[in-house]
Amino acid sequence: MTPSTQGPQPVPTTETAPYWQAALEGRLKIQFCRSCNRHQFYPRRFCTECLSDGIEWVQASGRGHIYTYTVCHVAAHPAFEPRVPYAIGMVALEEGVRMLAGIVAPIPDRLAIGEPVEVCFEPIGDAVALPMFRLADGESTASPKQR
Repeated sequence: MTPSTQGPQPVPTTETAPYWQAALEGRLKIQFCRSCNRHQFYPRRFCTECLSDGIEWVQASGRGHIYTYTVCHVAAHPAFEPRVPYAIGMVALEEGVRMLAGIVAPIPDRLAIGEPVEVCFEPIGDAVALPMFRLADGESTASPKQR
């Protein structure tokens, strides 16, 4: 049996379809509750703070900082093998929510917690693009002690 070289694909649901459609268009959208004025991520049918169903999709800034991350030296899937080493992390967006995503970096071992990032999108098929993040200034500012 030959391992698959196609990576895992997200399967949009009723709650996540607007998110994936926006990503395909190169936009990052998150949910906002009109009742308590709070952003939330990941998508749900109701607000996790006040339980209101007054949820709407809003354009996110796409800017934030690295909250935490890890550098993968072993591919989680055969399709990721050419990327090793690669970084994944939790990004804290300006809107106050955190997202788990890939972090695009020429040398992932030089990333640091707190570094500013901005969203970018990676097409992984005709109908799907993944929100990823890259360093906002294009280079890591990590000192050797932060690595």
